[in-house]
Amino acid sequence: MSDRTMRRQVLLFISMFSLSSVLGQVTYSIPEEMSKGSLVGNIAQDLGLNVKRLRSGKARIYTEDNAEYVELNKERGVLLVKERIDREALCGQTTPCALHLQITLEDPIEFYTVTVEINDINDNAPSFKKDEMKFRISESAGVGAKFVLERAMDLDVGVNGLQSYSLKPTDNFHLKLQNQQDGSKKVEMVLQKNLDREAQEHLSLTLTANDGGEPQLSGTMRIEISVLDANDNAPVFTHEVYKITVVETAPKGTILSTVSAVDADQGSNGKVSYSITNTLDDVPIMFQIDEQNGVVALTGNLDYEKAQHYEIHVQASDDGGLTDSCKIIVEVTDTNDNPPSINIMSKTNSISENSAPGTVVTIFNVQDPDSGENGKVTCNIEEHMPFLMKTTSKKFFSLVTDSDLDRERASEYNITVTCSDEGVPSLSSSVTLTLQISDVNDNAPVFERSSYEAYIVENNTPGLSIFTVKARDADWNQNARVSYILEDSSVNGVPVSSYVSVSADSGVIHAVRSFDYEQIKDFQFRVKAQDGGSPPLSSNVSVKVMIQDQNDNPPQVLYPVQTGGSLVAEMVPRSADVGYLVTKVVAVDVDSGQNAWLSYKLQKATDRALFEVGLQNGEIRTIRQVTDKDAVKQRLTVIVEDNGQPSRSATVIVNVAVADSFPEVLSEFTDSTHDKEYNDNLTFYLVLALAVVSFLFITCLVVIISVKIYRWRQSRILYHSSLPVIPYYPPRYSDTLGTGTLQHVYNYEVCRTTDSRKSDCKFGRAGSQNVLIMDPSSTGTMQRIQSEKSILDEPDSPLEVSKL
Repeated sequence: MSDRTMRRQVLLFISMFSLSSVLGQVTYSIPEEMSKGSLVGNIAQDLGLNVKRLRSGKARIYTEDNAEYVELNKERGVLLVKERIDREALCGQTTPCALHLQITLEDPIEFYTVTVEINDINDNAPSFKKDEMKFRISESAGVGAKFVLERAMDLDVGVNGLQSYSLKPTDNFHLKLQNQQDGSKKVEMVLQKNLDREAQEHLSLTLTANDGGEPQLSGTMRIEISVLDANDNAPVFTHEVYKITVVETAPKGTILSTVSAVDADQGSNGKVSYSITNTLDDVPIMFQIDEQNGVVALTGNLDYEKAQHYEIHVQASDDGGLTDSCKIIVEVTDTNDNPPSINIMSKTNSISENSAPGTVVTIFNVQDPDSGENGKVTCNIEEHMPFLMKTTSKKFFSLVTDSDLDRERASEYNITVTCSDEGVPSLSSSVTLTLQISDVNDNAPVFERSSYEAYIVENNTPGLSIFTVKARDADWNQNARVSYILEDSSVNGVPVSSYVSVSADSGVIHAVRSFDYEQIKDFQFRVKAQDGGSPPLSSNVSVKVMIQDQNDNPPQVLYPVQTGGSLVAEMVPRSADVGYLVTKVVAVDVDSGQNAWLSYKLQKATDRALFEVGLQNGEIRTIRQVTDKDAVKQRLTVIVEDNGQPSRSATVIVNVAVADSFPEVLSEFTDSTHDKEYNDNLTFYLVLALAVVSFLFITCLVVIISVKIYRWRQSRILYHSSLPVIPYYPPRYSDTLGTGTLQHVYNYEVCRTTDSRKSDCKFGRAGSQNVLIMDPSSTGTMQRIQSEKSILDEPDSPLEVSKL
């Protein structure tokens, strides 16, 4: 392996290795001109990172000038040379020469600083801008006369740069090197032996420039000297060094300075001309000098960020070939002409609302090529935002969360980052970032009301919609999807689910059964609203359902009692006055409200001019004086109506006996009762006969004969039966107005034979009842019954019957 190959191998060292979860730095050193694909360093190993982390974190390289000389192989975790690196093109004469890289990772955001130092190799030989220089020197030039030669240029640095000059032959001249403030050397050719034009009119010299590399490289320039006749005075500058200062924004044509040289000779030997002798830099492009008057003017555009000072080498020469030189030092001052440049190295487009304060959102690299105060940059964001700008390192800023986030208050932020320098006037740049806040399930559903009341009319259809509960969830998407659940509870020992159901999606409450106001008037239950988050959040609300009454029950008559086998009659003496209280119809309605408001009306009456019914209290009173012409038997039909819509009613028949004595009442009601019973029995048996006849036609003739015999025997038994009359009165019944009530009650014992229509009556002692009950099926003697119970408690009083 050759020495040159050995010099091109990678020299790797770590100058600083400070790794953390946020920042690390590694330095590599490589020679220039390495071939494409050459290894720079194992970045994964040196940073302590796993190769999988480089792939999952989407590792990428960022450079300030966007030059891609080095690439990252994420599969191997190494840095490789991507393009040939020419140190001279990259850094010029600046040492040390280095590439500054930043490696960024995501999820979580991390970045690392990598410095790659480029070492120089001796790949450039010293060279002169001109192949030759021509001098016209008078033979009278004295020993020690100096002639400025062009300096050589070597793009390499250090030992590989320009090291020495040599001049051959050295019969008449030798070299003199003077060190300059910038580290360069001024090359002068000094006359050490007088010239003799007559002996040698033309001289050819060779100036050689050598570097210090291995192998050593060199460059040459020819010096052609024409020997002139005597010109014994050279031009002399008034100053060896001129210093001027100019701002970088100075326009082209700006006059910077005027140099002056004096030549003591006369004529053409005293005529001085000026020229710029710089050859290694761009001074001839940036500046020009007037050959006649030495005025130096600006011909290019200055840029402090590229060059802060220039050295202009000016030569004054006369026509005799004598010269002198001076130097103009131009200092360029900076102006704030560059706004900060914002480069986003890594950013997050979305962040969870439960991210902790201090979470990194974006990392910026801010460059301002200006210097001093003009290059100092500060970055800020808008106020009243839950974010904060932090300075991570020099020229690096990070945007982090400053407080808790809430997607329900703000689901998206447009963050404008403004970076300003401290120049006057200040220049700034801005960039706008859009950050989405992702949702977490941190809000429980909230009902629109703290409690609900719903109404439903009884006798509803099962499945009827009663009410709708509504809850809202401030979260988003699945976390805001609300489901409704009926919580387990019981109503009167029965699960509430047998009363109502709740739609899980809409919150509509349906009736499961038909409600009856008379059984249940209201009930309560709880509905839970639960979102679709993980874990789910929920809240509940109380719902009270009140059953509204419907007029579904007719009035029920409690008094007078309607019985199928007994006839109840109220007695009114013929001496009764106007307003006499006959009886009172008592009725109730199990409905409520106006559905239970009852009114009483007289529907039919034997004599409508004799009785009236109280509209509100149901009292039956006489409306005129009773006369002897009034019939003993009075039949009143009273209708009881409620106030519902539509109204329901019930009717009751009140029998009234207008008489002063019981025999008269007994005779009238006995005949009537017997006839009624006979007609009822006859109707019953006719219907039965028709049914039996139909059945006999289907079955057989034997059954027909048996039924006829049965009918004949039954008719004989009924014909010989007796029909007793038993009077009955409600206990303690009295006139509320104190008028018209019978003071005495008589019990009768009626004895009848099967063939007779009349019976003897036996009067008993006075009692406390005034109601007659006639029972046609009784054959015994009616006796007085003493009872202490109310008519509402015992609608049917017991009877004592004795047979004759």
